[in-house]
Amino acid sequence: MSEESSPLGVTTTSTYIDLGAVTQEAYDISHKSRMFARETLGNETPEDRIRQRCSIAVGDFAMAPLLRFQHDPVPATLAALARNAPIFTDIRMVNLGIQKKGHSCPMICALDYGQEMAKKQGITRTSAGFVALKDQLNGSIIVIGNAPSSLLSVCRLIESGIRPAVVIGTPVGFVNAAESKVELRKLAIPSISNEGTRGGTPVAVAAINECITMLVEG
Repeated sequence: MSEESSPLGVTTTSTYIDLGAVTQEAYDISHKSRMFARETLGNETPEDRIRQRCSIAVGDFAMAPLLRFQHDPVPATLAALARNAPIFTDIRMVNLGIQKKGHSCPMICALDYGQEMAKKQGITRTSAGFVALKDQLNGSIIVIGNAPSSLLSVCRLIESGIRPAVVIGTPVGFVNAAESKVELRKLAIPSISNEGTRGGTPVAVAAINECITMLVEG
């Protein structure tokens, strides 16, 4: 099976829902943006839907061809969401951005853990947080939108035997952002990432939120 396409029975037709739109104006804006993205990028696969949403999130269709889907991450994410697997994020902004409707997954921010470890070892707080949480990561959904150091730490944990259900890794920046995503794509683990230094919280949040929407559609 191609790593860029998943034969899921999810909606890729004209049907559209937005779990975050609570007013008619908000829905109309969201719907218009999505129709434009569908026309521009195509709407044949679940991966197309994630490309659409991530492009809308950053206001640039140039994001779409940068996205990479390894080892069937969409079905892996949907299965994990359906069984209420915990969602671990690198920073609170990612945690806050993830849609809370449509699933019952516990939400944990790595930034809230491992602070003493970070001080003692001189590493970033997000890196220390994931190391401190390592015994809880098996079968989880990991969403990293900001900190390349935390993605590198997660990659090392996976190399040591930890097995999350899926990793969404789109950290942004000029120091280790591109490199951390390359390391992620080398691993035999379902993942969504992007090429290069672009990315960020909006991309990571858009990817997981689109999966939540697909889960709700059934």
